Amino acid sequence: MMKKYIGYAGMMCLLASSVTSCTDTATEKKEAEEVHNPASQTIPEEAKDLIGRWDLTVDKEGKEAPSWLEIKLSGFSTLVGYYVGDSGSSRPVSHIKLENGKFSFSIPPQWEGGEGDFTIEGELVGGQLKGTVTSNKGNKFDFTGVKAPYLVRTGEAQWGTPIELFNGKDLTGWKTSEGENYWHVEDGILINDKAGANLITEQKFEDFKLIAEFRYAEGGNSGIYLRGRYEVQIEDSPKDRHPGSLYFGGVYGFLSPNEMVAAGPNEWNRYEITLRGRLVTIVANGKTIISNQEIPGITGGALDSKEGEPGPIYLQGDHTGVEFRKITIIPAK
Repeated sequence: MMKKYIGYAGMMCLLASSVTSCTDTATEKKEAEEVHNPASQTIPEEAKDLIGRWDLTVDKEGKEAPSWLEIKLSGFSTLVGYYVGDSGSSRPVSHIKLENGKFSFSIPPQWEGGEGDFTIEGELVGGQLKGTVTSNKGNKFDFTGVKAPYLVRTGEAQWGTPIELFNGKDLTGWKTSEGENYWHVEDGILINDKAGANLITEQKFEDFKLIAEFRYAEGGNSGIYLRGRYEVQIEDSPKDRHPGSLYFGGVYGFLSPNEMVAAGPNEWNRYEITLRGRLVTIVANGKTIISNQEIPGITGGALDSKEGEPGPIYLQGDHTGVEFRKITIIPAK
């Protein structure tokens, strides 16, 4: 009997030892998970001043072209991010290399066409970014960059008197961009017949509510730029398509609507857009599809990258025809 008891005791000791071992392993695993908590990440010293959002200005043969870059830390030391050129949408950057104070990354072409990648190289000089963009066709352009402002607003917004940006008669208060102008007014409707110049308000605004009623033909593609920098997409998007930032109601390349609510081609649609700082709310055809979401940066086609300044409302005219019957803005006081 004594041998049997001794056997049982030995088994219990082994079991207790196993439980203790498992507990220790679980504790170590938990501690390891806590180390991986993004809130407790230790930013590498050489990268800490680069991380963040940057408003870029590219010198394209003497003409300023806006661009944007976000640099983020993934894990312990890998830098990743997002890049916006002067056209197209936000593009993910899978790896930003940083060596001897200089960063570089490559991205494939988007709407530019051609083979090969774009290469962006730069460094931090006196608190600003300086570098070059080399296209997939071998063209090389210099750029500078400044930290993007947070645009935080406090307190309740106070709204002023509504302004009718479109008077129903003519293009008073508007100007066109480069290119052939196909905008005109007919029977109280502002019409862009086909791809040509964009239409830009002469006035500039900071925070506001914007109401726009518009329609597009089958296959239509246009947009409304807030402060001339953030495009709210107008597009003939099929109603059975999953919502996306490139489709109807999205902030191009950044924010996706929560559902597809387009009335469809040749029907009147309505946007009610509130922009305060970086936070945007979009009500489309009576439904809130984006609610108080942050716009990270400029979208492709922006007039400039000076995010801290007021800007105009601009209507995209360089894609397809589009019509507006109402454009009202209510600026913040």
